[in-house]
Amino acid sequence: MNARGLSFVAPRSVAVRTEPVPEPDPDELRVRTTVSAISAGTEGLLYRGEAPADLEADAELDALEGDLSYPLSYGYAAVGTVIAVGDRVSGDWLDRQVFAYNPHESHFCARPEDVLAVPESITPREAALFATLETAATFVLDGRPLLGERVAVFGQGVVGLLTTALLARFPLEELVVFDRYERRRELAESFGADRALDPDAGDADDRFAEIAGGRADLTYELSGNPDALDDAIATTGFDGRVIVGSWYGTKPTTVDLGGRFHRNRIDVRSSQVSTIAPDLSGRWDRRRRHETTWDRLRELELVRLISHEFPLEDATKAYERLENRPGSTIQVLLTYE
Repeated sequence: MNARGLSFVAPRSVAVRTEPVPEPDPDELRVRTTVSAISAGTEGLLYRGEAPADLEADAELDALEGDLSYPLSYGYAAVGTVIAVGDRVSGDWLDRQVFAYNPHESHFCARPEDVLAVPESITPREAALFATLETAATFVLDGRPLLGERVAVFGQGVVGLLTTALLARFPLEELVVFDRYERRRELAESFGADRALDPDAGDADDRFAEIAGGRADLTYELSGNPDALDDAIATTGFDGRVIVGSWYGTKPTTVDLGGRFHRNRIDVRSSQVSTIAPDLSGRWDRRRRHETTWDRLRELELVRLISHEFPLEDATKAYERLENRPGSTIQVLLTYE
């Protein structure tokens, strides 16, 4: 039996490699993957060749080794079944459903501490959204939304939609989101956004102020579009916070910091899931964040975000669809049957 894995081999080119199924070391277990989720933002940069090649893939995840140069195995949302264990691993792991921050591949080995047991009430396809929901949870933790605040979110891809779903649970004064695609705006409102607007239909800052009765206290830039950062800053009011969750890769970013920004004490901060904010780390660690994410995954109806599934062998079609039909493509899964 052979294992199959996905490689990014050049801009807009992916291939499926075949190799022997790995044998677990004494301290490892072997997983047969059921499904994995494509991260459209990060993997889109890799697919287009817009990620900085000399950047470390991820210092926090052992499964992602090396840098972002081609050829590259990537992915961080795999769900599967434990089918073998090493001599020093408990047999209780056998047949368990687990989640792993692992590249797209049909079989892989990992230490027990590097996988998460999927709760029985959660399906493999729901569990595949765990990493993205954890990212959204990190954005919310970094934003610190408060009672009665006005909040704007730019970008309603999957991570933007999940951030909106979490923010909608807070007692906010107004939650307004921006996305150019109608289907995403519909989903945002179904997740609790008060209004979902097309950013190309007028000045975002003025439209937000008219709807919300003032400028935003908290703004998220999650679109992946560097030009949206200007709109995010312009929409934010005095002493407001702008949380930048987008990763622009090698795309150049020119930011207008004239006008109101200089006088309004606006805080622009990056947020990313690999770490927890230092001022929260005394109370929050990865385990607590994991537990919180599983709880939210049980409560939110997220399967409706899954718009398409492709067998691993058709991965080229999956990435082409994400690239060419973003208006009708939300979350794409790869399957391994």
